[in-house]
Amino acid sequence: MGVVIPLEEKSADRLIEPLTTLVAGDMARVNQTILSRTGSEVTMIPEVANHLISSGGKRLRPILTLATAGLCGYSGDGHIKLAAAVEFMHTATLLHDDVVDESDMRRGREAARVLWGNEASVLVGDFLLGQAFRMMVEVGSLPCLDVLSGAAVVIAEGEVMQLSAAKDTETTEDAYLAVIRAKTAALFAAACEVGPTLAGRAKAEIAACRGYGANLGIAFQLIDDALDYGGSSAKLGKNVGDDFREGKITLPVVLSFRRGVAQEREFWRRTLEKGEVVDGDLEIALATMKKHRALEDTIERARHYGAMARDALELFAPSPWKHALRDAVEFAISRAH
Repeated sequence: MGVVIPLEEKSADRLIEPLTTLVAGDMARVNQTILSRTGSEVTMIPEVANHLISSGGKRLRPILTLATAGLCGYSGDGHIKLAAAVEFMHTATLLHDDVVDESDMRRGREAARVLWGNEASVLVGDFLLGQAFRMMVEVGSLPCLDVLSGAAVVIAEGEVMQLSAAKDTETTEDAYLAVIRAKTAALFAAACEVGPTLAGRAKAEIAACRGYGANLGIAFQLIDDALDYGGSSAKLGKNVGDDFREGKITLPVVLSFRRGVAQEREFWRRTLEKGEVVDGDLEIALATMKKHRALEDTIERARHYGAMARDALELFAPSPWKHALRDAVEFAISRAH
């Protein structure tokens, strides 16, 4: 299998339905909170924020915050604001990412930076981060504030790590995994950690939820990496091959470069390091990845991290929450089949 063949969208979505059903009531409150907190007298702020917030996306990270709170028996209201804060943090990073990556598409629509400019995208991202931290303070849990503020620092570090490694075909697999642990997995981990933290659960359970989120986050990103070369625009919310055209070094590239002969490595240097992409290069990239099983092995690594995410849940007694969270791992990985 050289090119990833996605399942029908409904097949993958069916795996996430148990989780979305369990959190439906709370998620409605989170969405209401999100909409109320994007309000501002500065007209451009709600325009830019709502362009991205209302453009779809499964809101997986806030769903995980609600679900791990449910798993741990939390019965208050604080998880609603924390879930909204998690979504604002994620949205802010997307706004910033699109500026750094010079992306034109996000979730199947023109990126905010194309419509309003880079400056507005960065500043509205900052506004959303500010609102996120305001909600964390309102919840009044110093440990939760510590978890999410720590994640914000790690995410920013990951962005800089990725920037310093940009277009570097010599990037190792370990170095790449370090970037996605910071850029992607850190917020998944924090989203899953604040629920049990808010519920005052034992350290072992908090660590288990964090481990679940971190490993799920890595698996999720690795599948996204594979989908960029073998998915569909509808599933990705951007154009297939955008990572290639933007010169991004992702795991399929790392594996193909390492396993390639001199001529193939020179191809990656020309297209990704120098940015000299011509018609037909994406097809050559796909053929090279097929030859070296790069997409297959990227998906296998995602399965490995998915298995670790499921194992982390074994600490908890059987419940609808536990089963739904296990299904969420399958959802993340099944997107690549």
